[in-house]
Amino acid sequence: MAESADWLTAEEQRAWRGFVRLHERLGGRLARLLQAESDLSAADFAVLVHLADVPEGRQRQQGLARTLEWEKSRMSHHVARMAGRGLVVRQECSEDGRGAFVVITEAGRAAVEAAAPLHVAAVRSLFLDHVTPAELRTLGEVSERVVAKLDEES
Repeated sequence: MAESADWLTAEEQRAWRGFVRLHERLGGRLARLLQAESDLSAADFAVLVHLADVPEGRQRQQGLARTLEWEKSRMSHHVARMAGRGLVVRQECSEDGRGAFVVITEAGRAAVEAAAPLHVAAVRSLFLDHVTPAELRTLGEVSERVVAKLDEES
């Protein structure tokens, strides 16, 4: 089976491994800074940013899990922890007894609004300050194309 693999070329491997390292290191650094400065985990921030951007600050829990590429159980446990801290509430869906909504609270909105400037400053200093406008455009185009393909397949 290994013989039939379409192995990466040296250039492909360099680019792929560089991308993975970038993703891991940048994500880790942003998460540590966010936690230290705002007491929000990267996962908390992702949930709150998404909810702050949708109408009425609420979304079905299953849809939120799909959006964030999380397993259903991870979403359920994380929402429970966030609800315990007053950042979100879980509301049953009246039309569908099996479904539930996750709703951002005023405390959650305040937390994400306080953390957002810190996050933006970190993204700028750790990433954006080190790429040219042309590289940024290329990265945006590549990212959009790959995400669109992934969305097609899901």
